Amino acid sequence: MMESIFPALYILAAASFILAIKWMSSPSTARRGVIIGEIGMLLAVVGTLLRAEVVSYQWIFIAFLIGSAIGVPIAYYMPMTAVPQRTAFSHACGALAAALIGAAEYYRQMPHGVVMIALIVEMLLGFLTFTASMMAFGKLQEVLPQRPITYRGQNFVNLGIFILAVIVGIALILSPERTWLFPIFAVLSLVFGVLLIIPIGGADMPTVIALLNSYAGLSASAMGFAFDNKLLIVAGALDGSSGFILAVIMCKAMNRSFSNVLFGAFGTIQTTTKQAVARPVRSASAEEAAEILHSARKVVIVPGYGMAVAQAQHKLRELSDILTKRGIEVTFAIHPVAGRMPGHMNVLLAEADVPYDRLIEMEDINPEFPRTDVALVIGANDVVNPAARFEKNSPIAGMPILNVFEAQTIMVIKRSMNPGFAGIDNDLYYLDKTLMLFGDAKSFVSGIVKELNAVAAGS
Repeated sequence: MMESIFPALYILAAASFILAIKWMSSPSTARRGVIIGEIGMLLAVVGTLLRAEVVSYQWIFIAFLIGSAIGVPIAYYMPMTAVPQRTAFSHACGALAAALIGAAEYYRQMPHGVVMIALIVEMLLGFLTFTASMMAFGKLQEVLPQRPITYRGQNFVNLGIFILAVIVGIALILSPERTWLFPIFAVLSLVFGVLLIIPIGGADMPTVIALLNSYAGLSASAMGFAFDNKLLIVAGALDGSSGFILAVIMCKAMNRSFSNVLFGAFGTIQTTTKQAVARPVRSASAEEAAEILHSARKVVIVPGYGMAVAQAQHKLRELSDILTKRGIEVTFAIHPVAGRMPGHMNVLLAEADVPYDRLIEMEDINPEFPRTDVALVIGANDVVNPAARFEKNSPIAGMPILNVFEAQTIMVIKRSMNPGFAGIDNDLYYLDKTLMLFGDAKSFVSGIVKELNAVAAGS
C-alpha cells in the first residue's frame, strides 16, 4: 500500500514544482506559485520520510532542528536588501548537503559504474558550488573585497585545477577502492570553487549567483541518478535549467558573455581606459527638488540599490501618492538588473504597496524619457550611465540602459560621487540639466515629502 503512495506523492510534487515556476513568472500569479511550490516541497519531504529505506528518524530530526535553527532566523531577520546574500548562502547550504550525501554514499557502498559517475559529478558540482557560493556571499556582504582579484596566468591555474579534479574523479570512477584519492578530489573541487569567484567583481555577482543556482540544481539532479530518485532528477533539472536561463537573460541584459563573467575580471578595464577627473556638478536641496516636482506633469522614478540600502521604498511610495493626487503622472522605471538580482526592485516596491501597473520595464519606459519632465534617480549608477551607449571603450559598452539622459530635468539622490559596481564615472551627473541631491535616500525623500506637504498646506 505504502509503496504505491510514493510515486503518487512524487508525481504531485514534481507537478507542483513545474506549476510553481510557471506561476512565478507573472506578478499576478507569483503568490500562488510560491504556495504551490511550498506544497510540492512538503509532499516531497513526506514521501521521502515514509520510504522503507528510512529505518531511523533520530538523525533526520536532529538535522531538521539544526537546519531550522539556522534557516528560520535568516528568513525572519535578514532584510529584503540582503536577498542576494541570502540566496547565495542558501545555494551554499544546498550544495554542501548534496556533496556530503554523495561522500557518505561513496564511503558506505563504494559503488561502481553509472552510480559512481553520478556521484562524482554530484560531488564535484556540490563542493565547488559550496565554496563559490560562500565567496559570492562574502563579496555581496562586503566582508570580502568586491573588486576582481586577478594575477598573470590565472585562467590557466583555474583550468589546471579543474582538469586535475576531473582526472582524480575519473580515477575514483575506475577504481573506487582507492579511498586515499577522495580527499584530494574534494579539496581540489573546493579550491576550484574559490578560484572561480575571486576574479569576478561585484557587478557580475548577480549573474554568478544565477549560475551557481544552476550548478546546485544539476548537482541535485546527479544525486537523483545516483540514488535512483526520479523526483530529485526532475527537481534538480528544473532548478538547473531555470538558473541557467536566468543567467543567460542577465548576461544579455548586461551585454556580457559567460566567458567574460567567469573569466573577465569585470571593472579592471576602467583603470587603463579613463581616469576619473574632478568636474563641477550642480546640487540642490530638498526644498528645491520639491518645487521642481510640484511643477512637473510627468515624473519617472528610477530605483536602484541605493534605495534598497536606505530602505527608501516606503517614502518613495508616499512621494508617488502625493504627486499622483496632484494630477502628476508618476511611473517607476525598472532595469532588468537594477539592484543586485533580477526582480530586486520589483520586490521592494511591492513590499511598499506600489501598484504594479506603475512599474514599467526598460523597453517600455525608454521611449517615454524624452516626454518626461523629471527623472528622479534613487541610488542607481551603472544602469543609467550614458557611457554604455556612447563610449565604445567603456567597460559597460553595449549594456542596455535606461535613457534617463533624455529627460527634461534629471535629479539624482546619491550619498557621494563614488562610482557604482562597475567602478566607472557617470557623465549623467555632469549634465547641465542634472541636479545632484546628496544624502541618504530615505532622509532626502522624506525631506521632499515634507516640503511638498508644506506647499499643499500653504496653498
